[in-house]
Amino acid sequence: MNIIVLVKQTFDTEEKIFIAEGGVVEDGVKFVLNPYDEYAVEEAIRIRDDMGGKVTVVSSGPERAAEALRTALAMGADEAVLLNDERIGADEHAVAQALAAFVGTEPYDLVLGGNFSVDNGAGQVAVRLAKLLGIPHVSAITKLDIADGRAVCSRDAEGDTEILELPLPALFTAQQGLNEPRYPSLQGIMKAKKKPFRELTLDDFGVTAEARTARAELFLPPQRQAGKLISGEPGEQAQELFRLLRTEAKVV
Repeated sequence: MNIIVLVKQTFDTEEKIFIAEGGVVEDGVKFVLNPYDEYAVEEAIRIRDDMGGKVTVVSSGPERAAEALRTALAMGADEAVLLNDERIGADEHAVAQALAAFVGTEPYDLVLGGNFSVDNGAGQVAVRLAKLLGIPHVSAITKLDIADGRAVCSRDAEGDTEILELPLPALFTAQQGLNEPRYPSLQGIMKAKKKPFRELTLDDFGVTAEARTARAELFLPPQRQAGKLISGEPGEQAQELFRLLRTEAKVV
């Protein structure tokens, strides 16, 4: 079972965001493996340990993204690939095209990824990749069983559970609850340093990446102002609230 796992390096969720000169300040920031991608890596390792095969983790990003890939290797993945090319950018369609170029050169039975990344929350890259590869996909799964060239998965759906069966190769994105990701052990960290790690660009595949969106502006939301306490009888409070909504908030 050859498994490819899509991963991304993101801000630590505890980091405070600062913006300067139209971009997010990265100096001194702690970056981590996207938490939802951890579920995908863990699931891939479990399937490989049960069925045999290989787990390859791949990421599109700058040089620093190698740290996230090393984390996945330390968890137990077999090899890593970094698509480091400024021409790819951050547009989801362009990233999917670059990943499709790589995945198309590899033998695979299964592609896994996180449901979305905690930095932009778009959740588009994996499903766009499935479309480009021409394989079926299911998003936000909470259970996955593989047998006889087919996959049976579960996912939450409006308070209920959907169960779907589809042939391999296929792509799935992981939701919280799929498993409990392991922490990299010291032995795993040491082994990760010796595992295969490739760094590629678009030139290695002879393709281009077409961005379909562009960021026009980036800014923090306005600072929330202190709330107001309205005194008086209930009827007086209601009248004052309506006045404030109409004259200050301008929502009625």
